Amino acid sequence: MNAREISAAIEARRPAIAEAVATRQYAEHPDLRERYGPIGWQRTLEDAGYNLAFLAQAIALEKPALFLDYLGWLKVILSRRRVRLRDLLDHFEYLQDALRQSLPVAAAETACAYVAEGVRRLPDLPDDLPAIIEGNAPLSLLAHRYLQALLRGERHVASRLVLDAVTQGTSVKDIYLGVFQLCQREIGRLWQTNQISVAQEHYCTAATQWVMSQLYPYVFSGDKGAGRLVATCIASELHEIGVRMVADFFEMEGWDTFYLGANTPTDSILGTLVERRADVLGISATITYHVSEVERLIQAVRTDPACRDVLVLVGGYPFNLAPDLWRRIGADGWAPDAQTAVDCARQLLTARRPA
Repeated sequence: MNAREISAAIEARRPAIAEAVATRQYAEHPDLRERYGPIGWQRTLEDAGYNLAFLAQAIALEKPALFLDYLGWLKVILSRRRVRLRDLLDHFEYLQDALRQSLPVAAAETACAYVAEGVRRLPDLPDDLPAIIEGNAPLSLLAHRYLQALLRGERHVASRLVLDAVTQGTSVKDIYLGVFQLCQREIGRLWQTNQISVAQEHYCTAATQWVMSQLYPYVFSGDKGAGRLVATCIASELHEIGVRMVADFFEMEGWDTFYLGANTPTDSILGTLVERRADVLGISATITYHVSEVERLIQAVRTDPACRDVLVLVGGYPFNLAPDLWRRIGADGWAPDAQTAVDCARQLLTARRPA
C-alpha cells in the first residue's frame, strides 16, 4: 500500500479504531471516570478521532513533522487541563495496538512508526508556550493594549486604539501584521494554555474582523490594475481571518479582490473564478487535516477548462511547517505571510504574461 492508500484505510476505520482506544483506556484505568467525570469518555473518544485524522493526513503527505507538531500542540492543551503525560502515553500505546488489529500488516507498520516516533519525542516537548507579544516597541505596546481591551470585552475601545494609531501615521499594513496578526496568535495561545474560553476566543476574533472593517476606507482605494484575486478557505475550514488579511493586502497593492471567506463550496469557488476572470486563487488552511481538501480544490480548478489556467497560491499553518508542501499538492506557489503572498503572486503573474 502506498502512503495515500494507508491514509485512506485509517480514515475508513477511524470511528471504530477511536472507539476501541477509548474503550480500552477506560477499561484498564477505571479511575478515569472519577477523575474526568461523565464527559471524560466522550472527550477521549473525540481525541482519539482527532489523533487519527492528523495521523492519516501526515501519512498521506509523507510528512512526519506534521504529526509531531500536532503532538506538541496536544501536549500543551492536555497538560494545562491537568491531563497526565502518563495518560497520554497510554493512549498512544492503545492507539498503536488498535492500528495493528485494524489495518493490513504493512499499513499498520507505517502508521505505528509515525506514532512511535512522535511518542518517543513527546516527553521532551514543552508543556507550556511563551507569550507572543513581547517588547516595548510602539506596535508591541499597542498590540498589548488592543488585546487587553478585547479580553475585557471592549471592542469599541480596541477599535479606537487602532484608528487613533492610523490617524497618527501608523500604516494599515503595520497594524495588520504588528497588531491583528500577533493578537490572533496570542489569543490562540491563551486558549491552548487554558487561560481563556472558546467563547472569549471567538469574541476576540469576531471583534478583530469588525475592527478591520473600520479600516476599509484606507484599504479599498486607488487603481486596481495589478491583477484579479479570489481568496477563500476550503469548505470545512472556519478560520478565515488570515486569508481575509491576505486579501486586504492584495487590495492595498492595487489588486481587484473578491474575498469568499470560510465554508465556500467548491462549485461556487469555480464559478466565481470564471465570473471574476481571476488571475490568482488564494487558498488558506490552518489545520493539517484540511490539506487534502486544499489538494482536491486545486485538482478541481485544474480540471475545469474554464479556470484551469488560474494561478493557485496557498498559505496557512501546515504550509509554514512544511515549506515544500505546496508543490506536493499542485499549487503554483506558497507564502508564509500576507506581504509575501502579494510578492509571490506578482512574480508568478509577471512570469506568465508575455514580455
